[in-house]
Amino acid sequence: MNEDQSSYASKVVVVTGASGGIGRATAREFGRHGWRVALLARGIAGLQAAKREVELAGGTALILTVDIADKSAIDEAAAQIVSMWGKIDVWVNNAMATVFGPVEVIPSEDFKRVTDVTYLGSVWGTLAALTHMRPRNTGVIVQVGSALAYRSIPLQAAYCGAKSALRGFTDSLRSELLHDRCGVKLTSVHLSAFNTPQFDIARSFMPRRSQPMGTIFQPEIAARAIYRAGCSPRREFWIGWPAIQAIVGNKFMPGYLDKKMAKEAYEGQLSDEKAHADPVDNLYTAIQRDYGAHGRFDTQARRFSFAAWLSSIRMGFGSKYHKL
Repeated sequence: MNEDQSSYASKVVVVTGASGGIGRATAREFGRHGWRVALLARGIAGLQAAKREVELAGGTALILTVDIADKSAIDEAAAQIVSMWGKIDVWVNNAMATVFGPVEVIPSEDFKRVTDVTYLGSVWGTLAALTHMRPRNTGVIVQVGSALAYRSIPLQAAYCGAKSALRGFTDSLRSELLHDRCGVKLTSVHLSAFNTPQFDIARSFMPRRSQPMGTIFQPEIAARAIYRAGCSPRREFWIGWPAIQAIVGNKFMPGYLDKKMAKEAYEGQLSDEKAHADPVDNLYTAIQRDYGAHGRFDTQARRFSFAAWLSSIRMGFGSKYHKL
């Protein structure tokens, strides 16, 4: 175990949505620094693979199969983690669900499910974390957000609405924690487009396969940012130049971006490939296979983000950035 790992050997992190995508890469990242990592998700195949990766990286892993939308299950999971490891230092709310399609064709129950997972799941995770962090007056809660929380796009109204709601909830809670002079820190990591399996397993009502729009980054970039947020929190992190453009641009020219998104983001989220005739999605039921952290866009995805690197320098991680 190296010096960095030994300094964090007793630290405990909870990662929701840890079976695949950014959650999977994040769990692995904390494991590389010697943390104890509690892996929360529904899919046992992905969780078992994530556990192996965390342990191979140098960490300790605990699997808990839960539906993040089930508050009682999240509360029980948090209690089990504290019973086993004594505390929770960092809680990462990463689990998400989305549906691709125009608003009028998405069934109401699908809207509700996306909201239950992406928004309320993060609320329940936050409340569970606070239950165990407040008595110790320490800890960090990381909300994995999106540039879409600031600048919505067509075909993902349910997801954009849920991420926007999470941003509002987080801002309210942050003020409450400041009022109470609570030592628990709350931070958000707003992401650009990433190469994850969600574009293969998310429910879609479109005739062509879904894809990320614009510049695509590998999930390890997000994982490093989330790790930094857990270790050195600040109010928000904006990861990737596209996220910065979307967030800042929406502050100054939202009307222009409405028209730009109408023109570019509709077709931009659809590949040239036809949708599968009998698609399988994970909206209500976990897919019992391991998809890993990466999606099908490895040849297009970037492994480095200059904007994320600048952020790491600002937080004093610059000299370690490439080793994280």
